[in-house]
Amino acid sequence: MPKEYDIKDRTFRFAQRVLEIVGMLPKAAECDIIRRQLAKAGTSVGANVEEADGALSKKDFINKMGIARREAKESRYWLRLISGRYIDEDRIAKDIIEANEIKNILSSIIENTKKSK
Repeated sequence: MPKEYDIKDRTFRFAQRVLEIVGMLPKAAECDIIRRQLAKAGTSVGANVEEADGALSKKDFINKMGIARREAKESRYWLRLISGRYIDEDRIAKDIIEANEIKNILSSIIENTKKSK
């Protein structure tokens, strides 16, 4: 499958995948917090990108994209935490990479926006 270059579509697909991963977690008590945190962070990335698209100012746009970037970093953390412990590493390795790539793309968008007039 070719890479998607539209950040809104890419973060939407990431959120869908995160919800699939959350569903794979065992019903163990220690996974309850991980399930909740990963679902919140993973779906928040795209939600904040969508909000940024409707920003009323450059400052607001940068703020929303910054939140999305932080949520992508948090998602990567939770994915790394469960990798190999609760879900086979091979099943979510690409998702960890995707979280990092999204974070890098958002960083680039923020920097380019700051540089533009």
